[in-house]
Amino acid sequence: MRKKANILVTGTPGTGKTTMSSALAEATELRHINVGELVKEKNLHDGWDDEFDCHIINEDLVCDELEDMMEEGGIILDYHGCDFFPERWFDRVVVLQTENSVLYDRLSNRGYTGSKLTNNIECEIFQMLLEEAKDSYPEDIVVALRSDSVDDINRNVATLTDWVRSWCPKS
Repeated sequence: MRKKANILVTGTPGTGKTTMSSALAEATELRHINVGELVKEKNLHDGWDDEFDCHIINEDLVCDELEDMMEEGGIILDYHGCDFFPERWFDRVVVLQTENSVLYDRLSNRGYTGSKLTNNIECEIFQMLLEEAKDSYPEDIVVALRSDSVDDINRNVATLTDWVRSWCPKS
């Protein structure tokens, strides 16, 4: 039985997952793991997708790499997808959402163009990651949070810090 909570922070690229997860880790002393960085560091992928300009992650390798850490607890996992992670790993699933014009600017500034830009904006418009989270985890642990500004991030960190402090292991 875990003594510390695990949190998944998900959302469309550009919604502030890594920024918020880093701040939350600092506020709570939980460990932040950026899955995209882990995939690169440990070569947990099956090559490169030229169309979307990203690695093709190997979900089984990622889950194998994370299993022991997640069982121990105290992890904030940050990734834009969520449906392949085991349900048992998480006590809270946070879906960050950003207004489309704000997201468009963020992604454009990152150099996203063409189908990569369009697909990510459409993903946000249709709330695909919120639906994915609700389909993959108990609805009572899934929470959608607005992430348009620094004030939103600060408010989200405060809200989640309070939640972490009040979390009790399930018996």
